[in-house]
Amino acid sequence: MPGNSRPRLILASRSPRRRQLLEEAGLEFEVVPPSDAAECGMCSGENPAQLVARLACQKAADVAGRVTGGLILGCDTVAECDGRILGKPRDEADAREMLLALRGRRHRVLTGLCLWNKGKSEPLVRVAITTLQMDALSESQLHAYLESGAWEGKAGAFGYQDQLGWVRVVEGSETNVVGLPMELLTEMLSQVERPSEASSEVA
Repeated sequence: MPGNSRPRLILASRSPRRRQLLEEAGLEFEVVPPSDAAECGMCSGENPAQLVARLACQKAADVAGRVTGGLILGCDTVAECDGRILGKPRDEADAREMLLALRGRRHRVLTGLCLWNKGKSEPLVRVAITTLQMDALSESQLHAYLESGAWEGKAGAFGYQDQLGWVRVVEGSETNVVGLPMELLTEMLSQVERPSEASSEVA
């Protein structure tokens, strides 16, 4: 991807996993985390795709208000099972409840991406969806994972990148489950470089 004409990429996220994915892709970027107030907020009537799209925009807008320019990347990820939205667990009890709801079942992970070339174009918004299957975890497996603390800060209370062995991608992007769908991001970066073609879309 050409880099000379693109403004600096600003990641509006605290996630080390998103930073790692960008680094592995060879992209140059800087990190400007959004404020705590921009990290949350659910509106009644929103479906999961609308929620992650709005929060990604909310985070990008928050950072846009504090930088002088650049291509801002806002992201938000949730898990969803039978219409129930599963964000980051509050504590171990919340994580256990989420994993019990997911075990032995198929569910989805959705990530909203917002790319905003501040002052140059309107925000470009897209949503990636990945379908997963979780094995029917035994009580000992569940207890061991909760004890490890690896669920902390992860939507749906699990991290696919932890190579758990009991969660498999059925359809969609693996990097989406980690929190940053790189295939979609690549498409969006190309689209932003052709401003006349940019538009907002929620899949």
